[in-house]
Amino acid sequence: MILGVLLRTKNFIKNRWWLLLIIAGVLLIAGFRMYGPKDPNTKKETPYTVKRQTLKETLSLSGEIDAYEKSTLRFQTSGYLVWVGVKVGDLVNKYQVVASLDQAELQRNLRKYLNTYMGERWDFEDTKDSSGDVSAMTTAVRRAFEKAQFDLNNAVLDVELKDIAIKYANLWTPIAGVVTRVGSPNAGVNITPTQAEVDIVNPATIYFSASADQTEVTKLTASMSGTVTLDAFEKEPIMASIATIGFTPKTGETGTVYEVRLNLPLTANRLPLRLGMTGDIEFSLREIPNVLTVPAKYIKSESGKKYLMVKKGNSREKIYVITGVEMDGDTEIKEGIKENDIVY
Repeated sequence: MILGVLLRTKNFIKNRWWLLLIIAGVLLIAGFRMYGPKDPNTKKETPYTVKRQTLKETLSLSGEIDAYEKSTLRFQTSGYLVWVGVKVGDLVNKYQVVASLDQAELQRNLRKYLNTYMGERWDFEDTKDSSGDVSAMTTAVRRAFEKAQFDLNNAVLDVELKDIAIKYANLWTPIAGVVTRVGSPNAGVNITPTQAEVDIVNPATIYFSASADQTEVTKLTASMSGTVTLDAFEKEPIMASIATIGFTPKTGETGTVYEVRLNLPLTANRLPLRLGMTGDIEFSLREIPNVLTVPAKYIKSESGKKYLMVKKGNSREKIYVITGVEMDGDTEIKEGIKENDIVY
């Protein structure tokens, strides 16, 4: 009996081999599609549950910490540096002297020109006494008198210039603040104005300087508030308000960019802020509370109408909707679906 079954099977395979080949091919293709590698470009559909939320339109700008009061001090002329009174990190008062050039030569020049002034003054007085009544002077005498007056005036100017030179030999700061750089920290060297620079920054005047391009700056107004998040203090958001918006573009930028200055609150002083610290500020431009929203990517169009594929039982149904505003990738749905609907 078993032998008969084997013989019949053998004859079936021999006469129907092509049918078996087709079945094997179908099974191979089906298995490859089911368990074979997937197309990396195939997008997996992710369902979304419709919910109510507050739509927000925000604007984020990058910037850094700067200061209203900062100054680079330098001498007016070259000279011999005899005294440096500050170092990096020192606190200085307004109008405090921070460095001095050698004044010995300047003092001697001043005394010399004072002597010259006194000589010119006596010459003028002698000319005046010998000229007599001004109304009775001849032309030659009047000219001699006027020349003596000119010489005296020049002597006065020379003394004043030397006095100014002595004053400029002292380097003083026009602002209070912290010394951040001293170009020549050691006295006893000859310097040029650029070699002995001293940088002063007033920490009490720091602000956040943001950059806005021409499409963004039109959305901002004076006194608008935003949240500053510095890279160094990501968990310490700072509320700031716009102080000024640049009227002309910033120089050195590749595009048309405007500076937006924001005043920081006094509470920001608790942080060890430093010039140049970078961060971002986010403004809330508009809010619409408690509206049905769907990510814009789920909304499709057909013949000028918008629709969503909504789950109905075990199937999907095309539901036409009326949309509202779109903010930051989310779209308001006014009619067509309800909260907790699932869309694809």
